[in-house]
Amino acid sequence: MDAHPSALNRRSFLSLAALGAGAVLGSPLLAACGGQQRPAAAGGGLTPRDKLQQVLPSYVPGSLVKPDIPSVTAATGAVTDPVFFKYPDNPVATVSGVPGKGGTYTTMTPLWGAIPPTDGNSYIDAVNKALGVNFTMHITDATSYAQVLAPLFAADKLPDWIMIPGWETGKLNFGSAVAKFTDLGPYLSGDKIKAYPNLAAIPTGAWAAGVWNGKLYGIPISPGGAIIAGTIFYRKDIFDEKGISADGIRTPADLMGLGKELTDEKAGRWAFDDIFGGGAAYLGQVFGVRPEWGLDGSGKLIHKYEQPQMVEALNWFVSLVKAGYVHPDAVAGNSGDSKQRFWSGKVAIQADGMGAWLGDDITSGKAANPSYNRQAFKLLSPDANTTPSVPLGNAAAMFSYLNAKLSPDQVKELLAVANYLAAPYGSKEFLTANFGAQGVTYTMKDGTPTLTEKGGKEVAASYIFLVGSPPYSSGGGGELNQLAKEKAAWQADMVKYAYKPLFYGMNIVDPPQYASIGQAVEDTLTDVRLGRKPISAYQEAVADWRRNGGDKLRAFREDIRAKYGDGTK
Repeated sequence: MDAHPSALNRRSFLSLAALGAGAVLGSPLLAACGGQQRPAAAGGGLTPRDKLQQVLPSYVPGSLVKPDIPSVTAATGAVTDPVFFKYPDNPVATVSGVPGKGGTYTTMTPLWGAIPPTDGNSYIDAVNKALGVNFTMHITDATSYAQVLAPLFAADKLPDWIMIPGWETGKLNFGSAVAKFTDLGPYLSGDKIKAYPNLAAIPTGAWAAGVWNGKLYGIPISPGGAIIAGTIFYRKDIFDEKGISADGIRTPADLMGLGKELTDEKAGRWAFDDIFGGGAAYLGQVFGVRPEWGLDGSGKLIHKYEQPQMVEALNWFVSLVKAGYVHPDAVAGNSGDSKQRFWSGKVAIQADGMGAWLGDDITSGKAANPSYNRQAFKLLSPDANTTPSVPLGNAAAMFSYLNAKLSPDQVKELLAVANYLAAPYGSKEFLTANFGAQGVTYTMKDGTPTLTEKGGKEVAASYIFLVGSPPYSSGGGGELNQLAKEKAAWQADMVKYAYKPLFYGMNIVDPPQYASIGQAVEDTLTDVRLGRKPISAYQEAVADWRRNGGDKLRAFREDIRAKYGDGTK
């Protein structure tokens, strides 16, 4: 009996993990893309832009695997996901022979989910055999990963290959600690990476936050859907039933007009869930809130809390709540059931991460209503005269590192292994790295790799946390292929409006004394938008934030901007 098919679920997890940690306008730890390090007087972990360009690997897109819908590359360098309607019948090999030479190594990766046994694991045995190395896999509960990392660094007992989420580097004094790992520049910088074609196919932006102190240390684990972390979705089937077209929805005023049309308390349906999002994660894009830092009219840094667009977004959402257009459970702060409310049709408009568009979502939605159809609004803007804009999401939020104690020959062996693991969707290597041995831990079902019962117990997202394959979207036949087409068309349109936010791709961690000063503002944001406090309470919270270190934090960032640029070039 087959377990749940999940070529998509395991792969799209990377996107969801990045989103949960801080998406679009959310966590300041991720807004600058991946790992960060607080600069010391001499620059700390930061790297001047000219030096950065010297150490970054060249980008050479792969050409061996042909998607059904190719990627679209924007002027900013953002690349949309290629789309596959099914896994190729005859997958191409992107690696010649066995990459490893029999070496024995230890690895450590986190896992968000049940940890499978590693001894006697058919999946691990099959992948190790294909790689030509003997990996002892230490798979660790992601919820306690941070607590495990610090002692390993302190005792200098790091494994040979380890994954470290970008949001943990600030806790590890990584500008200094990174010296415990191998400088990969001599192996990968510039055209050297062409010796590893699958690694060369990882976009340049994904490598940037792996550079520390002018040296390339991190191997990026690229999240899918990173161009934009999330957006505002609607139930097209409900819209069709009501005779509503989403094509004309372009502004907050247009959205507001849907409130009365879609809300029917007697029928148990409300127009909106909480589409504001933590820290204005979703509604901020609509009103033009710049993520974390923007520029005021004089060209000086202005924090998102201070931006007038944030107050506009707050006032608008408060008006939705007061009008009774937002589901009562959302107003009560019950975010855990948001997906269920959308699936069941209790709300018609919801904000969510891009991982919701393809995957388990359609199965759950159709279980509640066979006509279920999730679609995304085109990007909205504050008014009809303003062009939409959307900040680029994280090119990579997680990186893996090779221990500095490894010899050059061992580093080359592991980079060859990394090249195998980075093989794209549609290749022979991808199937093995992600699913193990066909007929043992997976089978092909309707053109989709599908875990067997054994695979459901033994296969976990282990190797993909050492290096990630390029992002992709995959259908799986029928309606899923149609959804994949629609998502690709939406991305191709959206990417035209993407921009690099300030400090994009720069390794920055703010001084620790300012780490918690924003929490009171975030709490007040929630209270105000849900109608518990007046807008004046938010303005007072922002004034306190400035007095408690916000202005000093601005000065700190201005100093970085003066010395290293702002990351937008």
